[in-house]
Amino acid sequence: QVQLVESGGGLVQAGDSLKLSCVCSGCAYAMGWFRQPPGKEREFVATISGDGKLTNYADSAKGRFTISRDNAKSTLYLQLNNLQLDDTAVYYCAYRDGPTATYEGQYQYWGQGTQVTVSS
Repeated sequence: QVQLVESGGGLVQAGDSLKLSCVCSGCAYAMGWFRQPPGKEREFVATISGDGKLTNYADSAKGRFTISRDNAKSTLYLQLNNLQLDDTAVYYCAYRDGPTATYEGQYQYWGQGTQVTVSS
């Protein structure tokens, strides 16, 4: 049974950094991060292959966010740097039994989400 548990969200100021974690037992293949800003639909942020060698980012995340994983610790990470007001959202980790993907419908398992709030 695949289970994902996110942590690391919080309230930060614009320009600050934050590192999200997602512990996932049984997650051998691709994982991803998505986010849902208030009043908006959930959107893709980043994805990483099972071996950690392949990554893909949304344009909004390129240059500021870094996805990584430590398979020995069964943990997925998302490093958020230079956070901006429009990064405020609930961030979700997700898992799929396959290669990297950017569409949320391609992921079978989801965490409960962690709130990131950026203030000015």
